[in-house]
Order: sequence, then C-alpha cells, then structure tokens
Amino acid sequence: MSSPAYAAHLVDTPAPQPPPLPAALLNPWPVVVTGTVLWLIANVLAFTVPAFESWRPITVAGLGTGALGTTIVLLQVRAARRGSRGAQTGL
Repeated sequence: MSSPAYAAHLVDTPAPQPPPLPAALLNPWPVVVTGTVLWLIANVLAFTVPAFESWRPITVAGLGTGALGTTIVLLQVRAARRGSRGAQTGL
C-alpha cells in the first residue's frame, strides 16, 4: 500500500538520464577498419589457398556486407555534418 506522499515523490522526481558514452565507443572507424581488413585477409586466403576454397561465398558476402555498412556509415557521417534532421548524432 502506497501513501499519497510516496506517490507525489514519484511524480516530482525526473527520470534519471543515462551518462554519455565514452568517445572511444562513439567512433565507428576502428571497428569498420578492423572488420574490413579481416574480411580482406579471409578473401585472399579463400582465393589463394585451395584448402579454403569453401570459404569463398562466405568471404565475398562478408566483404559485400562490410562495404554496404561502410557506405551507410559514410552517408550518416556526411548527413550529420550537414546538419540533416534524420542523421545520427555523435558521429
């Protein structure tokens, strides 16, 4: 059973705001570059080492997905710098 004073306290208290993320977690480029380099290495292995021939479709798909993701990040960064309303913040 809650008292009216307790309920009033809940109404008057603003919701806590989460702390801002550290700058290192807001920078997408280390992840993008690392992923791209790893997919490039996997592609080179898949097309040069006969034992890894079965990797080819997966590595090509991974590299293509990475290229698409990099394009989206670049478009979001450009939109954020332009000040577009729909752009992500913090890029």
